[in-house]
Amino acid sequence: MASVLDIGVDLGTASVVIYGKGKGVVLNEPAVIAYDRDTRNVLAIGEEARRMLGRTPGNIVAIRPLGDGMIADFELVSAMLRYFVTKAVGKRLLSGPRVLISVPAGVNEVERHSIATSLFEAGARRTQLMERPIAAAIGAGLPIKETYGQMICDIGGGVTDIAVMSLGRIVVRETIKTGGDAFDDAIIRYIRRKHNLLVGPMTAEDLKINIGSALQRNDQFYMEVTGRNLISGLPRVMRITSDEVTEALDEPLHTLLEAIHGVLEHTPAELVADIFESGIVLSGGGAKLAGLCEAVAMSLKVDCFLAEEPQECVARGCGLTLENMSEYGQLLGDKRKHA
Repeated sequence: MASVLDIGVDLGTASVVIYGKGKGVVLNEPAVIAYDRDTRNVLAIGEEARRMLGRTPGNIVAIRPLGDGMIADFELVSAMLRYFVTKAVGKRLLSGPRVLISVPAGVNEVERHSIATSLFEAGARRTQLMERPIAAAIGAGLPIKETYGQMICDIGGGVTDIAVMSLGRIVVRETIKTGGDAFDDAIIRYIRRKHNLLVGPMTAEDLKINIGSALQRNDQFYMEVTGRNLISGLPRVMRITSDEVTEALDEPLHTLLEAIHGVLEHTPAELVADIFESGIVLSGGGAKLAGLCEAVAMSLKVDCFLAEEPQECVARGCGLTLENMSEYGQLLGDKRKHA
């Protein structure tokens, strides 16, 4: 892969996306790492590690080192970041890249400093932080620097960031621990409760992606899944319908809609009027759920739009900021240089 000098990084719960300045998205891989429990040796990272989820022997663990927007294991996060940055940038640069990174809201200041340190170890010469909703809004093409209210809802794997912005600043913000993983968990619980069948997270995700919808479909779809019968303990194949998946998603969707409604309730009236005209924009991988925009619009009586390539919005926003520092540079967080 060709080298790039400056990169924007979306360190998400479910995936890591890297945008190369002038090149677009150069890496998009699952935020999964597999390691030996006894020696702590890393065995696989990214897509290769994702295929190991739920399939490893006792001494090998395949996990997402970020959970619910918080760092569950910093050592593994650092190893994962170093691997992805090196893969995106290459090893033959004379000077390290500048890195603009957006991290989940649940990451505290100590962890942010540690992430910057791990990026320096990966070869970065300078790192800067950008708030996730601002990065997502820039990546979605919203004119956030105008004196006009803009609302974005970035639905990640572990958390959802909801924000109203004006003049390049966040006016009202709410972060909830409901995202794509919560959708998957709801499907697992529903199938277990209704069919006495235990399925894994990857099966639940396949159901969500292939036949899931926030609203009942006009045409019924179905998928056959294999799980463990909780009564007999034996493998069993079950046909799951799209209506069942929609029913399973009702609880986390209700939580999401209530959170968006709550942000609107705390937004100044003039900005609410702006949002009523411009609509709500959805970004993040979880926003790709079929019918979600329509469900938001029906519930809140406000137009809702899906950003282009929603999973890449945050990384794209970071990358576009690097490409247009004169326009967006003042929106960045603190700057850290390699000593």
